[in-house]
Amino acid sequence: MNFPNKVPVFPLSNFIIFPKTTVPLNIFEARYIEMINDSMKADRYIGIIQPKNINKLEGDLPNLYKIGCLGKIINFKETSDNRYLIEVKGIVRFKIIKEYINNKKYRECEIDPSSFLEDLNENKQELKFSDLELIFKDIKALFEKKGFMINWKGLEKQSLNEAINALAMTSPFTDEEKQVLLEAKNINIRKDKISEILKTYTFDQYNNTTIQ
Repeated sequence: MNFPNKVPVFPLSNFIIFPKTTVPLNIFEARYIEMINDSMKADRYIGIIQPKNINKLEGDLPNLYKIGCLGKIINFKETSDNRYLIEVKGIVRFKIIKEYINNKKYRECEIDPSSFLEDLNENKQELKFSDLELIFKDIKALFEKKGFMINWKGLEKQSLNEAINALAMTSPFTDEEKQVLLEAKNINIRKDKISEILKTYTFDQYNNTTIQ
């Protein structure tokens, strides 16, 4: 499968998307309206990536993490108040090679997905509850405490890949922790990383953490 080397990038704080997952996005900023317009005229690809806000000066563009996920717009709707409601399907993770200087309102980068081609593998691991029961126990309590809603019964019916990625995407973890999950080489490592992250927190600590 051929992918574009140059893509518009959509920096979203505390948000990740994985290959083979689909997420809805509400687009309302002028720069990203322009980005979606251009993408829809081309190949419908956009790069979803987290920004780094450390030491960011007011007015400066935030640095970006090096690893993101290439997404394809699979559904598009324009609202009466000129917003776009889109659905983006994750295709393959990528590494940023460089950022282009352009005269557009949004940012563009050269990307390389070659290190993540296994993301295109269609094989799925069936969910074994024993693989997730300890994670479910801790993360379910955390979700409920923070008021996050998730369909646990539906989650248990999914493949292991889908269940782990859904937990990683929707979890009330920090930007850095979500980035660790995105960069995990495979689903088993990602599962272990979720367990490790949960062990580093107590529920009292989460009470003192601002969820973005």
